Amino acid sequence: MNLSLNKLPWYAQVGFFVAIGAAGVGAFYHFYVTPAKVEMATRETRLGELRGEITKASTTASQLNQFKEQVGELEARLESLKAVLPEQKDAADLLRRIQTLATQSNLAIRGFKPAPIVTKQMHAEWPIALQLDGTYHNLAMFFDRVSKFSRIINVSGIAIHAKDKPEPNSTIAVDCIATTFVLLETAKPAAPGAKAN
Repeated sequence: MNLSLNKLPWYAQVGFFVAIGAAGVGAFYHFYVTPAKVEMATRETRLGELRGEITKASTTASQLNQFKEQVGELEARLESLKAVLPEQKDAADLLRRIQTLATQSNLAIRGFKPAPIVTKQMHAEWPIALQLDGTYHNLAMFFDRVSKFSRIINVSGIAIHAKDKPEPNSTIAVDCIATTFVLLETAKPAAPGAKAN
């Protein structure tokens, strides 16, 4: 059987070419256009996600300077608070400072005995037994200076005794507890059975 397009009528030839063209277009659409559309939709979805991430990053970046300023302010505030609540105890330094306050108030320190520290959750309390000699007026000045001291010092357990043989600048003997506070560097829960240093 000898088939030739020349032997077919013209409308059959046109129909044949239309069918071949339609099949070619269908194959092109199926193998190239549809996967391209799917890939395009996937890329548009990813592009939308990336644009969202860029917007979020831009917002965060615009706030970065504000965060840096806040961190700087908080660090400066922490440094100023460390003077009030230092991170470590220094008996010699504290003794010098209390001695200076007592001297400025015309009091004599007869005794300075640090007691064991009491550890709390974020800080430690460091009580110091003091024995002072002076007058009521000088004692009041000393307490006033302690209240204005940069480091927190609480004075408790005040016992005032009049001297049997008073002198002009020494009419009373005072026993008291001066408690200062130390910021714990890392606030960790104490292990069971652990003793405070």
